[in-house]
Amino acid sequence: MIQFELLRDKAILIVRPQGTIEAGDFTKVAEVIDPYLVEQGMLAGLLIEAPSFPGWDSFGALVEHLKFVRDHHKRIERVAAVTDSAFLQIAPRLAEHFAHPEIRVFSSSERARALSWLQTG
Repeated sequence: MIQFELLRDKAILIVRPQGTIEAGDFTKVAEVIDPYLVEQGMLAGLLIEAPSFPGWDSFGALVEHLKFVRDHHKRIERVAAVTDSAFLQIAPRLAEHFAHPEIRVFSSSERARALSWLQTG
């Protein structure tokens, strides 16, 4: 499951995986973010708060995750991953080669710094 919050005034989406990620999670996020993107065009940032990587509950969830990234990555300026997970520290570096946004990884103690970077670049 993914908890998420859209900071409309800052154009930042915050996502917090809570347990394994399910396919329907991305539909719920898209229902909120897609109308915003129609109105505003872009997100300044995406903040992913995940102390550890919970994984996907099924192959279908992985596929939906990849579709979500494919459909949205060009409309996000920056991604900040706030984590202490070894996997999540490596994954963004790989994603940079395929995705539009600038991606940075911050330790879990640097959430405020990550949010500031998303707002100011």
